[in-house]
Amino acid sequence: MDRAGLLPLLSAERIAARVGELGATIDADFPDAGRPLWLVGALKGAAFFLADLARAIRRDVRLDFVRASSYGASTESSGTVRLLLDLSADVAGCDVILAEDIVDSGRTANALVRLLQSRNAASVTIAALLDKPSRRVEPVEIRYRGFEIEDRFVVGYGLDAAESYRNLPGVWTLGA
Repeated sequence: MDRAGLLPLLSAERIAARVGELGATIDADFPDAGRPLWLVGALKGAAFFLADLARAIRRDVRLDFVRASSYGASTESSGTVRLLLDLSADVAGCDVILAEDIVDSGRTANALVRLLQSRNAASVTIAALLDKPSRRVEPVEIRYRGFEIEDRFVVGYGLDAAESYRNLPGVWTLGA
């Protein structure tokens, strides 16, 4: 894969270590008390993060996915969140952790939290690999934060630019 114009930001090793820490924190916060714990991945970008986070959590977890879009093929958010794929599971009465690849404006994360709350989840929290607070237009509570990053367009580890670069190990910045 051509990596011209890409600069490394976070190595695969650094990400793996941080995801392990997040998994341990989630285990401590959600001891297996008879209530299911769902990890809901925001597709497509959070797929890698969700898989690694699920493996880092020692208690039983259940997985589901949603897909929302506010970017399309652009590198800038349109400001409108569209739900493209809904949950297939009933999360009523369950603890739910929404796994996001990146929280940028906050619009998508908040829209998905509202969706999960509307399904009567017992609790809904966010785990985000990346947090870009300088771009926030809506406040978002991220309980499990991997890394805070500057306002750069990033790719790799599930993040894409018009569907390219998702499979890069680690996280890279696109352009200067």
